[in-house]
Amino acid sequence: MVFKILITLLQNMSVVAVFAYLLSRTELFKKIVYEQSSPQIKLFLVITFGGLSALGTYMGVYIFDAYANIRAIGAVVAGLLGGPLVGLGAGLIGGIHRYTLGGFTAFACAVGTSTSGLISGLVRKYRSFNKIDAKFAFYLGIVVEAIEMGYVLLLSDPFVTAQKLVKVITLPMLLNNALGIAIFINILKSTKEEDEKVRALQSQKALDIANKTLPHLREGLNYESATKTAETILNMTDIKAVSLTDRTEVLAHKGLAEDHHQPGEKILTQATKKAIETGKVSVARNRENIGCPVKGCELAAAVMVPMQFQNEIIGTLKFYKNVEDSINEVDIELATGVANLLSTQIKIARLEKEAQLATQAELKALQAQIHPHFLFNALNTIISFCRTKPLKARELLIKLSYLFRKTLKEGNRVISLEEELDYINSYISIEKARFGEKLQISREVSQELLDLQLPSFILQPLVENAVQHGISPKSGGGMIEIIAKDLGAEIEIKIKDNGIGIGSTELTEVLEEGKGHGTGIGLANVNARLEKIYGDGYGLKLDSQLGTGTEVIVVIPKQ
Repeated sequence: MVFKILITLLQNMSVVAVFAYLLSRTELFKKIVYEQSSPQIKLFLVITFGGLSALGTYMGVYIFDAYANIRAIGAVVAGLLGGPLVGLGAGLIGGIHRYTLGGFTAFACAVGTSTSGLISGLVRKYRSFNKIDAKFAFYLGIVVEAIEMGYVLLLSDPFVTAQKLVKVITLPMLLNNALGIAIFINILKSTKEEDEKVRALQSQKALDIANKTLPHLREGLNYESATKTAETILNMTDIKAVSLTDRTEVLAHKGLAEDHHQPGEKILTQATKKAIETGKVSVARNRENIGCPVKGCELAAAVMVPMQFQNEIIGTLKFYKNVEDSINEVDIELATGVANLLSTQIKIARLEKEAQLATQAELKALQAQIHPHFLFNALNTIISFCRTKPLKARELLIKLSYLFRKTLKEGNRVISLEEELDYINSYISIEKARFGEKLQISREVSQELLDLQLPSFILQPLVENAVQHGISPKSGGGMIEIIAKDLGAEIEIKIKDNGIGIGSTELTEVLEEGKGHGTGIGLANVNARLEKIYGDGYGLKLDSQLGTGTEVIVVIPKQ
């Protein structure tokens, strides 16, 4: 009897495994994994896995006026994916359904299934999905099923019949539910890991492209820079043609159909016009969708990604293939990633040109904010992590994106000391990934001073200067200290490092505009901005000795 039930449940459990596999291959699965906090996703999980839990009863074996079942699989997996409320919700659906079927174990089974969902949800709350593997899921399945057997003995009447039932169904239910949960989780996690590997490879490719196109786009988006960029992308991908446009005309087209998609011509394809009008990624699955008016055009499928500057569409990046319906999610993600990085470089170029209309001090301050060497180093660091530590690469890429957003957004806006320190923390996180333990930082800033108002990007260039010219050249690395003191009407902020220091001759000229080089450029910019905003008495104060380190003092009046 026990063996027969075991085999029957095992056969039925295979249906659940097939469902897990099919789910893992859908676009919906990505939303489940990456948007678990979404109310819509949580509701979907409750309904879907609650239904799977109820189905687990029907896929069971009727015995002694009860069911040997695989009902716990749906409730437990729901909890592990969505947390306590999702697990409890799915468990209640499966449990209430079981209660409506009647039998002397109906109430006990309903409580047991609900409890299983709640327990798994609580596990998910305190243990990330990345730390839940098949082995852990199997043992969790054993535990929740054992608890349900306990409920059957405690809450079912007559006890003798309940005891007889538990002796027969315990082994089949423990093994099949635990195995089903483990298989389900293993399939989902394997698919998630595969997806993350693909994303990591695409991120690496996008960063490689950005790294190689960066020098071209420093001059902005024009025919020459667009052509070089398109050639670079074409050579580094399996795309058949690459095109860059502004809002009205083709700036560059490399690959198939160069004979009629030429620089300087008006945009021909309807799909490109749609992407510019809507500001959304547009995918053309066939020649008709592309809408090229030239008969016999080889371009058969495409993805068009709009590029933006200050919420305005400035052009598009387009990837083409020569086979209809051949654009896949990988192509779309790569095109989107590259377009976003190109947009960032175009923003930098435009801001640099606009800054030429401002004062010389403001121009130099902006140039110091967007340090090309830091960007190159950051991109290379992230690229090196893409294969070995994709999640770390993603984290660093987010921080780099944050730095650029702040750089482009803040300008000369007045911000709090806390915001400036947050910006510094993101910068240091990227530099620490490059230097490792060679770079240490400490901060002595009281909570009361965090609301101090100061111009944006006053402190970050000083920290960057300490890293690049103080700590980086020093064998064995060093420490940077940020110390803030309340002087009454003013606040004194020190940036100290124990790096290689500055020679006495250079120290006398380092704050003079036009004379500094290397170390002095960033310091002179900050000094000029401070004196322009607060007056001559509020410039930088420096103290440095070769081989000992450098101390830069900033005094800010309270506002």
